[in-house]
Amino acid sequence: MMQKCVALLGRRDEPTDAIAEYCQYLRGALREHDFQMEIVRAAWKEEGWAAAQRELRQQAQGWRGAWVFVQFTALAWSERGFPMRFLEVLRVLREAQARVAVVYHDVEPYSGTRLVDRLRRRAQIRTLRSIARYSNLRIFTVEPELLSWRPSHKFPLACIPVGANFPNPILCEQGQSHPAHEPLTVAVFGITGGAAGSSEITRIAEAMREVAQSIGPARLRIFGRNAQSVEACLRDALRDTAVVCEVLGVLSPGDVASALCRSDVQLDVRGAISTRRGSAIAGVACGLPVVAHAGAETGGAILQAGLALYEPGKPGDLVRTLTRVLTDPTYRASLAARSRAAHERYFSWSAIAAKYAEELRRIP
Repeated sequence: MMQKCVALLGRRDEPTDAIAEYCQYLRGALREHDFQMEIVRAAWKEEGWAAAQRELRQQAQGWRGAWVFVQFTALAWSERGFPMRFLEVLRVLREAQARVAVVYHDVEPYSGTRLVDRLRRRAQIRTLRSIARYSNLRIFTVEPELLSWRPSHKFPLACIPVGANFPNPILCEQGQSHPAHEPLTVAVFGITGGAAGSSEITRIAEAMREVAQSIGPARLRIFGRNAQSVEACLRDALRDTAVVCEVLGVLSPGDVASALCRSDVQLDVRGAISTRRGSAIAGVACGLPVVAHAGAETGGAILQAGLALYEPGKPGDLVRTLTRVLTDPTYRASLAARSRAAHERYFSWSAIAAKYAEELRRIP
C-alpha cells in the first residue's frame, strides 16, 4: 500500500528552480519504496504570509500522519534571507499532526561583513537551530559534523546527498579513447552572479589560457545560470588563444546531461565541493572527472567520486591539476570510473530514495 507524503516548497527560484526539480525526481524514485509524494508550494510571495498560512492550514488538514518534507533555503522563506517565519510554517504542520521532516538545502548561514549580513546570519542560525523543536526528522545534505553551528544530536537527523537534476540512468560512455581530431573539452556548469561571477570567469579564463598553451587546442563548454551574461567577458579574455569557447546558456535537464556527456572533465570553481552541490554532482552522475577544491563542507560520499582537487591559494595549482587530468588518459579514466561508482552508490535517485525510505521507517 502506498504511503502518502508531501514535499512543501517555498518561493519559486528563477530562471530554474533546482529544489523543485529535486522534488520531482525524488517523487519518481520514492514510488519504488511505496511512497506517493505530492508537491505543494506555499505561495507566500504571491499571496502574502497571512493568506499563504490560511491556505496551508486548510491543506494540512489532509496530511495528518503523513510525512511532509519541508524544503529549506533562507531565500525560499524570506525576501531578503531572514527566514524567521519559516518556524510558523512548521508550527502549522505540527498542529495538523503531520510528521515533519525538514530538508536543509542551505546548511550554513550566509557570509558577509556588513551590519545587515551579521544580522541576517544571526537570524539564519537561530532558525537553523530552532527547526529541531518543530520537526520529527532533520535531513542534512552534508555531513552534520562538518557544519559550523553544530546541530544537536538530541533530535533525529540524517545525511542524504542531493542528486543530479536529470533522470536515471545517465548512459555516458566516459573513459573511452578521445577522438584524435577533437579538442579536449572542459565543461563548466553554472556561474555565480555579480562580482563573484566576474572572479570565477577570470579564474576560468586564466586556467584555460595556460592549459591551451601547454596542451594545444581545447574547448570550453559553459552553460547554466549566468553563462550567457558573462559570454562577452569570457570571449574577450580568451581572444587570441587556442581555446574554442562554446556558451550554451540555460539548458533543459536532458540537454545538461548531454552537454556533460560530450565533455572530458568538469571544472568547478564556484565554491568548495560537497554533497549538496548539485551542479558538481551532475558531472559525477555523467561519469566525469571533476576538478574542484575542498572546503569546510567537503566530506562524506563526495570524496568517493572522481575528484581532482586543487588548492585555491596555491599559485598554479588549478592549471597543474586540470592539465594532468586532460593529458593523462589513464588517470582521467580512473577518475571517471570512480564517479560512475559513486553515482550508483550514493547520488543516483534510486540510492537517494532508498536512504529516505530507510530513515523514515526508523522513526516511530
